[in-house]
Amino acid sequence: MLCQFSFKNFMSYKDETTFDLQAESLNEFEDSIISFNDVSDLLPVSVIYGPNGGGKTNLLQALACLISIVTKPIEDLKKNRVSFILQQVSPCVPFFMDSYSKDEPTEFNIYFRVKENEFRYYIAVHNDIIVSEVLQRRSFTGKKPALIFNRDGDKIILGASINRSTVNTEVNPKMPYLSFLAINYNFSDIADVQTWFESCIIRNYANPNVEHNIMLSDDSPFKSAFIHALNDMGIDISDYYYDQDEKQIFLSRMINNEEFKLNFIAESDGTKKVFAALPVLMLALSEGRLVIIDELDAKLHPKLLRYIISLFTNKKINKNGAQLLFTSHDMSTMKNDVFRRDEIWFAALNKERSSEIYSLYEIRREDGSRINATASYDKQYLEGRYGADPYLRSMLDWEV
Repeated sequence: MLCQFSFKNFMSYKDETTFDLQAESLNEFEDSIISFNDVSDLLPVSVIYGPNGGGKTNLLQALACLISIVTKPIEDLKKNRVSFILQQVSPCVPFFMDSYSKDEPTEFNIYFRVKENEFRYYIAVHNDIIVSEVLQRRSFTGKKPALIFNRDGDKIILGASINRSTVNTEVNPKMPYLSFLAINYNFSDIADVQTWFESCIIRNYANPNVEHNIMLSDDSPFKSAFIHALNDMGIDISDYYYDQDEKQIFLSRMINNEEFKLNFIAESDGTKKVFAALPVLMLALSEGRLVIIDELDAKLHPKLLRYIISLFTNKKINKNGAQLLFTSHDMSTMKNDVFRRDEIWFAALNKERSSEIYSLYEIRREDGSRINATASYDKQYLEGRYGADPYLRSMLDWEV
């Protein structure tokens, strides 16, 4: 489970930026948070709003870049520990709005939980060269983190859990030492960390080709649950099958006790989007994975988007601590009956043309008080009170 992610010098982000999935002490939707006894509670869902070009996608790209850096060498050598993985490779591009950031490393720092441990992984990259890298582990009941390894240039220090004479500390400068250990050794902490990174699901529905990647199964429990979920979302089908001869998916509907079959190609864009996204979301829910989706709301009716959010905030469905992180332009779900204040984030450019992010919970009124949990978030956002859409008010005031 993701706790916190920080990065610096990446695409439209110049300064250190922190995205936090640790729950604040709020009264709203307390029954939806992922609870722990000895450490902070985590949020099951977070959404990022903001104008085009403000940095929403680049925030997700930063996380995707880190995941790609770790997993790509493992995938290339077919050393995966997770049987099913969806990855979108993202290049490591430094901040592009000044002349000197390109000479500085891009830095990533992430905290996440696996079993009874919280891990911290840090890596700094410059021109594909690993400048520094650190992996630490802290048990939920422990006070201090334990070092697993520390890499500074070509010098690597091993922590007690992996300090063996047989462990090689000479590694290609472009290879993350975490990936190197995962490929060549069988340490439990490394395996846990590798598995977590591999389990992250990254999708970008701004790319129409993604909707053609449909994961379906004839497995009876999956098929039954999938059709049931579709029916709940108002997509009324009784069956589906893949025609090997025509290489097409067909959907079956019962109307007046008569079965009608329709080629998937003829379905609406919204139905196609649900068919592509829902199996991935079901996988995440069943295995407790992190799902990162750009433009989840694209082509979706607002009620379908609400339904998807509710899958992650309902503990009876989300039993394994799955998390959903997505960007959206959909104002109809920016409501106090859908999200907690700490689940809503905004991305926008500052005066230096660098992206910044902040949560709704962090925003203060002129008197220093926070935004009320009963406020009309969407209305206040459109009025420009949250600062993430500075030009929108003037657009709404245009006279034709």
